[in-house]
Amino acid sequence: MRKEFELIDEAASRSFARELAKYIQRGDVIALSGPLGAGKTFFTREFCAALGVQEIVSSPSYVLMHEYGDDVVHLDLYRLDSEEEVWELGLHEIFGRKTLLIEWPSLAESILPRNTIHLNFEYRDQHRKVTLEGNQPWIESVSIA
Repeated sequence: MRKEFELIDEAASRSFARELAKYIQRGDVIALSGPLGAGKTFFTREFCAALGVQEIVSSPSYVLMHEYGDDVVHLDLYRLDSEEEVWELGLHEIFGRKTLLIEWPSLAESILPRNTIHLNFEYRDQHRKVTLEGNQPWIESVSIA
């Protein structure tokens, strides 16, 4: 299933993140794609807030991974060069145990679970667009005000 959303401002982006958080279950994997500055980390911050994360959510670009509480792991694979480096992060130990958000997931595509939820952020005119894709039946129910 595939669904597109126009994110005309930060409020719409926040609403989308919080709406999606209602459907996510512990153990789900969310792959976040899009150019630098397209809203991946902003989405993650708002998504985590909706899940009740109390810590400050920031980009893991330099440290590769942040863990928030017992439930959420946020990865950024931008600085990695090979699938082997992705394996060294221990993804296989995280799959199914924690909600996993992965920015720049292309190196991990072959090892991501079949039910991974894909979000592709892009710029369109003066605002952003996000495409939500996955095999979850609830995708049709996702909407933003």
